Amino acid sequence: MTTDFFTPVVDDAYDYGAIAAANSLSDVYAMGASPFMALTVAALPPKLDIQISQGIIRGLAEKTAESGAVIAGGHTIQDDEPKIGLVVLGFAQEDELLRKNALRPGDRLVLTKPLGFGVTTTALKQQEAPLEDVAEVISWMKRLNQGAAELARKHKLQAATDITGFSFLGHAWEMAEGAGLGLRIHFNEVPFISCAKKHASAWRFPGGASDNRLYYSPYVDFNPDIPEEFQMLLFDPQTSGGLLLGVPEDTISHFLADADSSGQPAWVIGEAIPGNRIFVEE
Repeated sequence: MTTDFFTPVVDDAYDYGAIAAANSLSDVYAMGASPFMALTVAALPPKLDIQISQGIIRGLAEKTAESGAVIAGGHTIQDDEPKIGLVVLGFAQEDELLRKNALRPGDRLVLTKPLGFGVTTTALKQQEAPLEDVAEVISWMKRLNQGAAELARKHKLQAATDITGFSFLGHAWEMAEGAGLGLRIHFNEVPFISCAKKHASAWRFPGGASDNRLYYSPYVDFNPDIPEEFQMLLFDPQTSGGLLLGVPEDTISHFLADADSSGQPAWVIGEAIPGNRIFVEE
């Protein structure tokens, strides 16, 4: 059982509701579970145009229905700024659970969505993101992690987490620390949405990126040839990011073939290694 909710990250009401649902459902998928039931958690301004409120709720409801879960109720209060999300109940077979601390040496690290959501939505707030940038980031944030979780169960994976507010490196470090291992990340293999580096070069990062760097940088060694603004993309908070999976070396070729045939994006971006640090190489 998990919960998450947040203030608007995009302008469109329907998209906001759908992203909030996908984000709330993600923690269940990250555990290898299937969502069963959800409760809405909402705060809506009483003066908000009713069509905007309807759009938010409709986006939330339709994305939840796409997951197969049922919204069984919830609670709404009045507030000055919209906030919405879900409490989600999911079920999993105990032997199919995905855990943060289950990485093993040699596991390949697979990412199922690109990075760059935080810097792009911040550019949107600063009115510096053209429509094509907004459309691209929204399409990824609205995407459920359902297919990635199903693929993980099919291949009997054990290690996973989802990439959200603590950034790629923050959540990757949780996995490494929990397993007592280090990680090697190949920066040039890490996927980014097409506009991410442009907005990073303009330093349009949300405040949380600096917080993440302050907290997690003591555990990370970067190749000095990677520019600072691109290093920051790995500390960029993500909303409704993808799953980070540990895939055993003897499974990775079959896993990638199944991902390709099912239309599930999957990028191999590194591996688990002995040690207690994250090394980001070119």
